[in-house]
Amino acid sequence: MKVTRKLIIVVFLLLSAVAFARRRDPLTDAETDQLREARMEPAKRLKLYGKFAEARLDAINESLNNPQKARERPATIHDLLEDFGSIVDEINDNLDMYQSDSRLDDEQHKQYRKGLKELIADEGKLRARLRSLQHDVESDPKFKAESQAYIFAMQDADSALKNSLDTAKQYLTEKEEEKPKKK
Repeated sequence: MKVTRKLIIVVFLLLSAVAFARRRDPLTDAETDQLREARMEPAKRLKLYGKFAEARLDAINESLNNPQKARERPATIHDLLEDFGSIVDEINDNLDMYQSDSRLDDEQHKQYRKGLKELIADEGKLRARLRSLQHDVESDPKFKAESQAYIFAMQDADSALKNSLDTAKQYLTEKEEEKPKKK
């Protein structure tokens, strides 16, 4: 009985380790370095995340338009959509961090508000692109069958982007309401 329990625990730990090892970082080393350099520049950091998310959508379009990669296309698009969603989740984490960070000086808060406005515009464009991509995939018979491999990742990415956009709008409204009180 004790041996069986220990064996189950060992198997569980091994499976957990394998699952953890399979998680990949959605950012390249170069992207991580850029973010590290901009850690105390909210507007620049948010802009970088938007740029990285847009790069994933570009890669998806590239994959869709490359007939030589048709065989691995569903898995590639799935991974790119997961990376896109992870990047958008990082945007949200950064929004939360900057919203409540008392270590930012007035200039950094001003940059953050500017970054929020730009982020809202950028995320609106990203959402339109994602929705257009979703429509194209669902309406093209060539891609419709293979889209079953990544349709949930696409829905998750859209949901994450909608959540991030709503959060950014909420935080911008809160910041705009705070401004008159400080004067």
